[in-house]
Amino acid sequence: MDGILWLNPWWTGVLVNTFLGAIALLVRQKLLTLAGLFHAWLLGVLIWGTLGWQGYLIVMVYFLVGSAVTRLGMAEKEAAGIAEKRSGARGPENVWGSAFTGTVCALLVLLFPQWRELFWVGFVASFSTKLSDTCASEVGKAYGQRTFLITTLKPVPRGTEGAVSLEGTLAGIGGAAVIAVLGWGVGLMGAIAIPICILAAFLANLVESLVGATLQERYPWLSNEVVNIINTTVGALGAMGVVFAGS
Repeated sequence: MDGILWLNPWWTGVLVNTFLGAIALLVRQKLLTLAGLFHAWLLGVLIWGTLGWQGYLIVMVYFLVGSAVTRLGMAEKEAAGIAEKRSGARGPENVWGSAFTGTVCALLVLLFPQWRELFWVGFVASFSTKLSDTCASEVGKAYGQRTFLITTLKPVPRGTEGAVSLEGTLAGIGGAAVIAVLGWGVGLMGAIAIPICILAAFLANLVESLVGATLQERYPWLSNEVVNIINTTVGALGAMGVVFAGS
């Protein structure tokens, strides 16, 4: 095969994701449904093709850490009826609910290379926000000692839409930091963007909690996946806005 073909990031993305997908099928992994695995393959090709291994690593770390966190206290959460469906196995809706905003940022890097540094920050911030949300939600449901509704600060049961806890909030900040530091480590953004991404993720999660507490039950189309897209978009736009204003 021509050497240029091997260097093409899109072909590399196809080969890497096909190889990993085949392994996932062989070992009968339970992190993704079959349809979710196909959509994850497509996502992986898009991210490798646009952002290379650096962007791909961020997605993989989000997915693996997020999946592990989702399984914390699974038996207790299932008994309480507040666990993720399918015991946390991700379907297509979960893949794109988590990654839609980041994928848009990655494609914008390809379309507008003159703004690539800004969209790199948006990409990192979107996954920083999503891992923060996952850690806050799952740790809060598993270990939150006191859970409050964000709009009234009244105590509510774990798993209530719009509820927050100290344990979940701290875990969310930690999750945001993991992706933000990784984004800096692989060279997608400068160190100054680390606290920006963490703060953007924190504020985006507050917005998501407000949406969950006030709007989600009133509007059936506001599914968890749609709310996830809103959440990651707020985080990405917030981080990009601060970076743009400071440039």
